[in-house]
Amino acid sequence: MRALHDADPTPPLETPPAPVSLKQAFWYWLKLGLISFGGPAGQIAIMHHDLVEQKRWISDKRFLHALNYCMVLPGPEAQQLATYIGWLMHRTWGGIIAGVLFVLPSFFMLVLLAWGYMAYGHMPTVAGALYGIKPAVVAIVLFAAYRIGTRALKNRVMWAISALAFVAIFLFKLPFPLIVLTAAGLGFLGARLMPTYFTVGGHGAANQHFGRAMIDDDTPTPAHAKFSWQGMFRVTLTGVALWLLVMVGLYWQFGWQGALTHMGWFFSKASLLTFGGAYAVLPYVYQGAVDHYHWLSATQMMDGLALGETTPGPLIMVVTFVGFVGGWLNQALAAHGPLLAGFLAATVVTFFTFLPSFVFIFSGAPWIENTRDNVRLTAPLSAITAAVVGVILNLALFFAYHVFLQSPWFAGVDWLAIGLAVMAWLALARFKINVIAVIAAYALLGMLVQWLR
Repeated sequence: MRALHDADPTPPLETPPAPVSLKQAFWYWLKLGLISFGGPAGQIAIMHHDLVEQKRWISDKRFLHALNYCMVLPGPEAQQLATYIGWLMHRTWGGIIAGVLFVLPSFFMLVLLAWGYMAYGHMPTVAGALYGIKPAVVAIVLFAAYRIGTRALKNRVMWAISALAFVAIFLFKLPFPLIVLTAAGLGFLGARLMPTYFTVGGHGAANQHFGRAMIDDDTPTPAHAKFSWQGMFRVTLTGVALWLLVMVGLYWQFGWQGALTHMGWFFSKASLLTFGGAYAVLPYVYQGAVDHYHWLSATQMMDGLALGETTPGPLIMVVTFVGFVGGWLNQALAAHGPLLAGFLAATVVTFFTFLPSFVFIFSGAPWIENTRDNVRLTAPLSAITAAVVGVILNLALFFAYHVFLQSPWFAGVDWLAIGLAVMAWLALARFKINVIAVIAAYALLGMLVQWLR
């Protein structure tokens, strides 16, 4: 990582850096895709350190401005931020390169991990590692609910929305899209009736200066980034046409009831519901992939989330694992061989999950720049984020039930798993230990427990 941060020395602070070529940007985005561990907070911190403080490709104010707008959109905000900056610097191809390379290394890593899981997951060593990781995942999900809650639940209205969302999904099993739409509607009304309760706190004001940047505070908006209805329509139409082309191809090849066609349709919907991060949409993915389509089991879903925590890129990449396992197990795809079937399914799922993010950036970013500090736009996001806290808490309880009460190793309550989860929570919340370090340590602990059994 040091080599990445120290490369390309910049000129004195009063002089902006020289223009960056698309080739230079390509190598940076590739390196970022390989080291972007730590979830969105860690990924955004890496980009800020590299692009604002060290390379000075973009000013602090412009960086935070782009980030706050990416928060409004559904989808992984760190990946969208990379796409946004790449697009701002080098037009559409710059955005495509930045956005694709942000997730491509993680895609291949997860395909490899999923293959190893399906081919060798029954081996005692692998089973032991997964046993150790699962309590850590429970703690990680609970910690995610805690972190989002401390930021989102600033008043009694937000607490009420969060509680209602939890009751809706825990007791009444209401679908996640309905909860999101209801929360957005409450935010829409709240912006008019009680706007002070629905103001979204951004990532803070830009109050640091790291020297003149290539894209500085006063740098004029480039021509390709200026808003026009014609440009928005053209990009949106291109995105819809691309979506239709692939969906029609899947329908023609596999039929509407084909597993890959269903995956394309389902994850297209899931991609539009990722307000509040990957943890928010995971209950919906679970409802569809496990309960409805039966692409994989609840245990496999848990294992996929555990493996997803160990790779760079956004956590929503866990859908790559879901697709691979679903393709591997699907009887209709067996003629292609399990490995090829899994790879095809993982590719389809990943494509439909991330396509909307690119369309949102390329078509909407110029328009979004005209809506800064508009409470009518941000209030629905505020309500959705509050609802997400309740939904994530439900997800944590679901995982806890399967880990603590349905352990294949211990009858009844698995007190060892509970103790491991408590220690993982303390490691994350009290001692601020990195998620990857916790996952690695717990994998080793699980192997040790397997050896002692």
